[in-house]
Amino acid sequence: MLKKFLALGHPLRRRLQQLPYYRFESFTEIQLAASWGIYIEANTASTDDWLRLPGISIHQARLLAQLSTNGLSFNCIEDIAAALGVPVEQVRPWEIILRFCYYEAQQALEPIAVDVNTATAEQLTAVPMIDPFLSRAIIHYRKSGPYRDLADLQARLRLTTPVTAQLLHYLKF
Repeated sequence: MLKKFLALGHPLRRRLQQLPYYRFESFTEIQLAASWGIYIEANTASTDDWLRLPGISIHQARLLAQLSTNGLSFNCIEDIAAALGVPVEQVRPWEIILRFCYYEAQQALEPIAVDVNTATAEQLTAVPMIDPFLSRAIIHYRKSGPYRDLADLQARLRLTTPVTAQLLHYLKF
């Protein structure tokens, strides 16, 4: 009880409360933070989350975040080391604060959004409701400038509201 009471006033704890993305300066700080229940979920961590770890470079943090975004799942500290191309001993101190949770693939359930300002005709026709004719029209009208949003696309192509509603989850701008 006394230990917890004293921990509340710990300078690191105050810094963590004030700065959620505080960059740990040592492995001792990582151990303290982990003992307070703070952790980084490896499979959902952003670049900023990874940068909290001592000894990680911006390039390594970006790589790990991008791999997760692309669907790679980290299952253990060895996966992190392999992704970074470094010995496991180099990243082993991070293990205490990292969590490796399993997430089912959501991509199969969620539609993949196509960027209407850069997509090819073939990519556009992969979207439900976009036939080759509409695909060519999208490409033709974007020559006058990129589409700003769905309303702009609807106005330029004179799409009906029901068609626009069906395209809503499949397009990005």
